[in-house]
Amino acid sequence: MLTPPQIAFFKVNGYLLLRQVLDPALCARARDRLWEALPEGSTMQRDDPATHTGPFPEDQQSDDPLHIRKGYLWQLRECGTESSLIDLVYNRPLCAMAEQLLGEGMLAPPKVGGLPMGSEGPAWPGGPTDPAINEGIRGIYCTRPYRANEQRKPDYGHTDGHPFNLGMVGLIHDVPPDGGAFKVWPGSHRRLYPTFQMRYDQPRIPYYRHLPAFKGIIHSPAYQSELTRIMQDTSPVDCWGSEGDVVLWHHRLVHMAGHNYSGVMRQAVLYDFSRTDLDQRRAIPPGEDMWQDWGPQVHAAGSDYPEALAMEMRLSPMESPLPA
Repeated sequence: MLTPPQIAFFKVNGYLLLRQVLDPALCARARDRLWEALPEGSTMQRDDPATHTGPFPEDQQSDDPLHIRKGYLWQLRECGTESSLIDLVYNRPLCAMAEQLLGEGMLAPPKVGGLPMGSEGPAWPGGPTDPAINEGIRGIYCTRPYRANEQRKPDYGHTDGHPFNLGMVGLIHDVPPDGGAFKVWPGSHRRLYPTFQMRYDQPRIPYYRHLPAFKGIIHSPAYQSELTRIMQDTSPVDCWGSEGDVVLWHHRLVHMAGHNYSGVMRQAVLYDFSRTDLDQRRAIPPGEDMWQDWGPQVHAAGSDYPEALAMEMRLSPMESPLPA
């Protein structure tokens, strides 16, 4: 269970690192499912880490939204509504912590045997797959390591444009520092929240063949300006960890799947917790109280937490954002 200081940290910083929350046996089963999905003849061999370095050769790439293999990304989504994957992430301890944040009895459950993410293709032609068109977990997301001579790339975060309340990234295999686990920009959720036009959704421009210049999500000028400032004044936190560790994060937090310079392939599962009343609230404009839709323990939490907790969350006191 989350402590009051942890909930206070979440309110101020927008994320929590939690240790050993996922069942090891189910993590192992998820890894088995991942490797079994590789097509015959793949040059990647599970027991030979030297073959895990990317990118995918051109003849082994796939744009199938249910099983993407492209560049350094390997995203298996077709298994997202299988019982073993749902049991892995929608487990009792994790759901109990999510209910502390979102309210007791307010979690919308995933559907075993439902439609996995990617079943209906991309959100718009040439665009990404919409994570909200999904009745289970997002899937098993991997980032292959860069080659040893690869130049380091700049970090640049984003926010998700689909409606949900609380994100989760769970590691199903050990991920070392600089291994592409997950990066977050602390406090960015509070800065960006008022720049959105809707509380959970984002407006989109439809795609038309005769009007191809604009398509996809619309960001407000205020959002673009604030995101630029966040990239300049806030250092990201690298959420590396061990098998079974998870990151809980606020739906408006700036984040990215980190670059992988570690030599070890990042293997993780992603899930979006949503409240049962999300559909009624998702298009309402942001209010003065950004925690209006959250549970009573979040409402009762202050903004104070010990320095030791900040250090545990890999956030030094000097970098901790000002409380709301």
